[in-house]
Amino acid sequence: METTMRKPRDFDTELKALEDKARDLKARKVQQLGELVIATGADALTTDELAGALIVLAETKDTGKREAWAKRGAAFFQSRARRSAPSPDRDAVGAPSQPDSAQQASSGTGAA
Repeated sequence: METTMRKPRDFDTELKALEDKARDLKARKVQQLGELVIATGADALTTDELAGALIVLAETKDTGKREAWAKRGAAFFQSRARRSAPSPDRDAVGAPSQPDSAQQASSGTGAA
């Protein structure tokens, strides 16, 4: 009876692949956060203003405020989705919609 040897796992290669995937995910997250800042118009703030506002948001434990912010954010994304959706009354050829600068900046990646 012949025994088959299992190929040993290459932990170094697996670890490198996981590190590469983690780096790619982080880069994607950073890009999406940047797109969100631009889409909301927050890129008009100074870096100090934006950082200060984000710190206050992150430190806020008031669930009522957080829920209100979440509703406003959801409404923002819904309005963007409606603006970018094709209008049902357009002809079959479909004239191109007027792109807004935030939509161009987000490049449709669903920043969130």
